[in-house]
Amino acid sequence: MSAKMKLLHELIEPAVTALGYQLWGIEYLSQGKHSILRVYIDAEQGITVDDCAKVSHQVSGVLDVEDPVSGQFNLEVSSPGMDRPLFTLEQFAAYAGQKADIKLRIAFDGRRRFKGRLNGVDGDDVLLVVDEEEYLLPIDSIDKALIVPQF
Repeated sequence: MSAKMKLLHELIEPAVTALGYQLWGIEYLSQGKHSILRVYIDAEQGITVDDCAKVSHQVSGVLDVEDPVSGQFNLEVSSPGMDRPLFTLEQFAAYAGQKADIKLRIAFDGRRRFKGRLNGVDGDDVLLVVDEEEYLLPIDSIDKALIVPQF
């Protein structure tokens, strides 16, 4: 986790948990004037639009005071949804047995995209089974990981 993401997590998590929600994860997409800070929240009973608005107001206040991100950005607060992104080893372990789509920052074994069944974690690696072959993907090399909903 980069220093900026760690700082954002440290600033945002207390505000989210104080409102009774779980901070699922944070994404920062740097795109100049159109940068996006996306905060995912979760709760046992699910997330409504009102929940997102409440958290957005609280987090916005914290960010205005602390100013951890230079320049302009849009704050988005969202539920992780059915195709939820995975950020931590604990989340990967909790979704073992589910299908996932993983994109790496740099190529591993000649490829950057992997789609398969999560098989848990081993140390700092995510275990993913693709076509009966198990891959150990270091969590630090994962750019984005999404659960693939099964209907």
